[in-house]
Amino acid sequence: MPSKLTTPTIQLGDYIVIQRQKYTKLQKFGSLDATATLGKEHLELKSLLDQPYGSTFKMCVKETKAGKRGAQRQHTLELASDNELRSIRDVLNISSSGADNRDISDNGEAQALKSQDIEQLREACNESSKIIEKLVENSKTFHTRTEYSQDKYLLKKEKKYFEFVQIRQPSIRLMADIFHRQDAEKIMGIRVDTLSQIISYSGVSGFGNYLLYESGTNGLLPAAMLNSIGADTEATLVHMHPGNVPQKQALLALKLPLEQQQRCISVNLYSVLREFYQGHKSEATVTSTAAEAEAETPKDENDATTEEQSDIIEPTVKKPKLDESPNAHRSGPLRWQLENKRASDLMHAKFDSLVMAAKEHPSNIIQALLPLVKPSRPVVIFSTCKELLQETFMELKTTGKVTNLHVTSNWLRTYQILPNRTHPEVNMSGNSGYLLTGYTLK
Repeated sequence: MPSKLTTPTIQLGDYIVIQRQKYTKLQKFGSLDATATLGKEHLELKSLLDQPYGSTFKMCVKETKAGKRGAQRQHTLELASDNELRSIRDVLNISSSGADNRDISDNGEAQALKSQDIEQLREACNESSKIIEKLVENSKTFHTRTEYSQDKYLLKKEKKYFEFVQIRQPSIRLMADIFHRQDAEKIMGIRVDTLSQIISYSGVSGFGNYLLYESGTNGLLPAAMLNSIGADTEATLVHMHPGNVPQKQALLALKLPLEQQQRCISVNLYSVLREFYQGHKSEATVTSTAAEAEAETPKDENDATTEEQSDIIEPTVKKPKLDESPNAHRSGPLRWQLENKRASDLMHAKFDSLVMAAKEHPSNIIQALLPLVKPSRPVVIFSTCKELLQETFMELKTTGKVTNLHVTSNWLRTYQILPNRTHPEVNMSGNSGYLLTGYTLK
């Protein structure tokens, strides 16, 4: 009998996506005292523990404090019932509407309640439906509006007073949308459609070895490739980066199995190339250094014995220096050295695909990494500047090492899908970078 799939639950240390209507935010649930900020609202997250992903919670006001931008409200979260999640029109039981809006004038006198009355009502009522009900009752023009105009009015008020949030499990698409909306430069302007094109052109699957170089996408690109590789597969990803520490926020947010995470080898580009070309020389140097240390050990035995005896007579406590790390005297290679060795072995075996997303000019990097790719394998280069890709296009075409070269750019426009008013959205993203694709030759 196959085991039933269980819904994953929220645990400490997880990254979660908090969604309030169309707004989404990536947040780490690091401790029971963790809080999240949504505009002027502060949410206590301790009640999320052990709750299933996809649950909807109601924001209950705990206290209100005066702030520079107005009242700052502290909320606790309570699991919402299905009855509370009904549409506002059904809750208010609105049935009448006008034929048109020709007699409605925007003179600011339609609402009988003043702003102070609305603030007092907001502090007294914890439900958005009751606040909107009072606003509708005190509106002189609401029932003379058309049904479409009433829906727009209700949506506008519901957006302002909405008290429900949904907790979702992070996914590649959600994180791509969040990162692109918050600061597109942190992920090099890669939209979700461009990301899908990169994954499609690279041919990532559960078999083979893949090479990725990226210079700052907040971990989005390695996370997308590792997610496409899948769990319990044979594929391995070598993730090269220009800095000392790779960016892995998106990779950690996915909460992939440990064995899948271990098949992503993150190494510094220059360090691993040095290991690849000079690995045997560095190993010989380390061996000779160790032999010299062993040869010098007998000479210092007497001195060491004398020091031990003096310590027995007059024991002293040596304080560690501030610049000494706990692993300063640890024997054996460091983790980055082991990662370099693993990556170097895969580089000798060569890769099944090469993906690059570089802020710098890709020409020198592609010339260094191209010999590491097997023949008839895809090469994908992303850049925010088409001129850099055009220059790289001509260089690759001149060398004859890559064929079927194309420079492309995606164009994306989202649509509003509603009854009798389906149309493209007014705002859209104009550009999401350029792709240079091709296949290697012998």
